[in-house]
Amino acid sequence: MAKQPELDDFRVPYFDDGKKKIKFSLDDFDTAAKPFSTGSKDADRERLAEIGALLQTQQECLHAQQKRRVLLVLQGMDTSGKDGTIRAVFHDVDPLGLRIVPFRAPTPVELAHDFLWRVHAHAPAAGELTIFNRSHYEDLLVPTVRGELDEQAFEQRCCHIRQFEEMLAYSGTTIVKCMLHISKDEQRQRLQARIDDPSKHWKFDVADLDARKQWDAYQSAYRDALAATSTDYAPWYVIPADSKTHRNVMVAELLLRTLDALKLEYPPPKESLKGVKVE
Repeated sequence: MAKQPELDDFRVPYFDDGKKKIKFSLDDFDTAAKPFSTGSKDADRERLAEIGALLQTQQECLHAQQKRRVLLVLQGMDTSGKDGTIRAVFHDVDPLGLRIVPFRAPTPVELAHDFLWRVHAHAPAAGELTIFNRSHYEDLLVPTVRGELDEQAFEQRCCHIRQFEEMLAYSGTTIVKCMLHISKDEQRQRLQARIDDPSKHWKFDVADLDARKQWDAYQSAYRDALAATSTDYAPWYVIPADSKTHRNVMVAELLLRTLDALKLEYPPPKESLKGVKVE
């Protein structure tokens, strides 16, 4: 019998502080794979709805306890589905204690500070589940591809990111990072669909075509960034994302298992409310 896939099969090897080169390549992950699919889109959507109900309970416990914090980072090439993942996975989750932070190009004020300055203010507070739609990794990937960071500067930023995420983790934040991995051909189809449908023109940016021309450079930057910043306290997972339905199920499954491991519970009943009657 074939071995059933495990989420750890898609986890990027942990960074080695001993400077040993991490053997990792995005080419090892099939963007069209559907390891967590039932084989039926309808069944996958039903599974997603089931997970959504469980996430709702877990997130409510997280918010009620006001002790732990959870950060979900979503990164990926243009059209990889960061927005779609958020809509699908958190469709039925109570917005109380849920926060979504979209990161765009830094403003002049943000550029006047260190690159992590704008990020720290958005880290989850106690009881919060925060989702970074893009993240501090944009300030590592984009300038690398543009040639604005040399190898030493790249390594320095990776070191700063590891230290930043370690500080968050030791302060009670559970971090999960997902790289939504799509193929170049799938991206072409999705970009073309946006161009062909006038109602989706708002989602299209000509700059996306410029970034597409640098596909190989971005893949290389992602490979190096993930290898240098996947740690036991902030692991990276590569999510095959050519299938939108499978992508959503896999991210939801990963988040559910992460929350389950925290053993979240509702706070104990208040003895002071025993026998209280509302007039």
